Amino acid sequence: MDEKLLTITEAAEILGVSIDTLRRWDSNGKLVAIKKEGGVHRFYREKDLKIFSSDIIKLAYDWAKDDSELPSIFYCSNSAVFQTRLTKLELLLMKQPGFERLFSIIIAITGEIGNNSFDHNLGKWPDVPGIFFGYDINKKQIVLADRGIGILETLRQVRPTLKNHTEAVMVAFTEILSGRSPERRGNGLKFVREVTTTQPIDLFFESGDAEVRIKAPDKEFHLTRGQEILRGCFAIIQF
Repeated sequence: MDEKLLTITEAAEILGVSIDTLRRWDSNGKLVAIKKEGGVHRFYREKDLKIFSSDIIKLAYDWAKDDSELPSIFYCSNSAVFQTRLTKLELLLMKQPGFERLFSIIIAITGEIGNNSFDHNLGKWPDVPGIFFGYDINKKQIVLADRGIGILETLRQVRPTLKNHTEAVMVAFTEILSGRSPERRGNGLKFVREVTTTQPIDLFFESGDAEVRIKAPDKEFHLTRGQEILRGCFAIIQF
């Protein structure tokens, strides 16, 4: 028996995006639809939709780079939505064998990164407010991204002498700044660095063209300059 195909309307409802977005994704090859021989209507396999929505790293990075619509299952329009989904993740991790000690630490650094996006872009979002927040328990991945002003522009409000993205990210991850907004981002990312360098948790973080890697086996703080400039922030937590 042939697999039942979903209409473009049904696919749009499952992913939480508009029909126009699905048409655009089909045209540019991001999510190719099925067209029956001689027909013009677009159809989708449920399996293809699941595979597409499971590639959270690519979805997050693509959204962070352009203004493509984001599947609603990953979009947190405000901090209240983010906190609700973060609590759901916490409950899921609490049930995972072997995470009795780590789950609270994972939630703490995830919350720190996500809350920074809301705290420091409030009223300043260049285009799309809110953040991408997705996770895959089986792959032990958490991905966050925003289309905000980024660390350099945030910290220049209190340190106008900062020259570039790498210098700003270094300050954010290594220096204790005051507890007043907007400097609080520096303190939060310092906490993230301290945790990930001492726990079995790896981190990739990007803002502008600055890229931070903290991963096994050395667990050292590595800051390099990447090939692309990302205006906001992008993070992968691997546990």
